[in-house]
Amino acid sequence: MEDRFGTITPGVIATATTEEIHQCGRSMRKAGYIKGIGNEVAGGDLDPAGLYSLSDDDVITRLTTLKGIGVWTAEMLLIFPMERPDVVSFGDFVIRRGMMRLYGNETLGRAQFKRYRKRYSPYGSMASLYLWEISHW
Repeated sequence: MEDRFGTITPGVIATATTEEIHQCGRSMRKAGYIKGIGNEVAGGDLDPAGLYSLSDDDVITRLTTLKGIGVWTAEMLLIFPMERPDVVSFGDFVIRRGMMRLYGNETLGRAQFKRYRKRYSPYGSMASLYLWEISHW
């Protein structure tokens, strides 16, 4: 995309067409999502810097109003670019598989996941990194 558009900014994305984004190797659906998010930011309806002042739950609520962003995506944004310390995603199968391997379970329901998750607090994001690794053993 940088080869085509140069520096990627919300304004650049807002002025690009969905077709131009698609031509950069994105599916039309994803190109539409990228375009929509670019429009939200460029138009002032989404302030990425303002997300940092919100709670984790409020960030997830706000981001999941955008087409193309679900709970898992919002949680990954919390863990990585936002560096929030206590995120463990039930929606991430690899994390759940890591928990199942760690605790010797063949299945893992939401209630049991929540009990395990509490063990990691307030360092759930670090635990997530270890659970991803454990899942590959």
